Amino acid sequence: MKDTTRRRTGRALAALLAADGLVHLYWATGLTWPAPDERTLSLAVLGSEVSFGPPVVLPLAALTLTGAAAVLAHAHGRGGRPAHLVTAAVAAGLAVRGLAGLGWAAGLLDSPADGPFRTLNLALYTPACLGFGWAAARLARAR
Repeated sequence: MKDTTRRRTGRALAALLAADGLVHLYWATGLTWPAPDERTLSLAVLGSEVSFGPPVVLPLAALTLTGAAAVLAHAHGRGGRPAHLVTAAVAAGLAVRGLAGLGWAAGLLDSPADGPFRTLNLALYTPACLGFGWAAARLARAR
């Protein structure tokens, strides 16, 4: 992978992860945008009712923000082995979520048949995870 491609890929992945982390920090405040309440947010994002309280979303924010920093470092040839391993873990995590999304779409995994989760999973979550997972895997293989 060329240096410019590696850096651009890393910036795109880091931006996605940072945006996800910032949204989780936002939800930790008790606000529920883009949904009117926590139940609706949970059903849209996860397909089931789950708490979006600080004990749940703050660790996820820390995880995604740390991943963003490591991916960006790896893309710029910094961070050594830890940044490389975190980039590989990001690739694996996104791939697993993408494959789970395909499982939900195919009816192999339980998910609500109607509602916003099904639409969002098909149109946004699964394609983004598969595409960015592939990009993260390519970046993780780059030296």
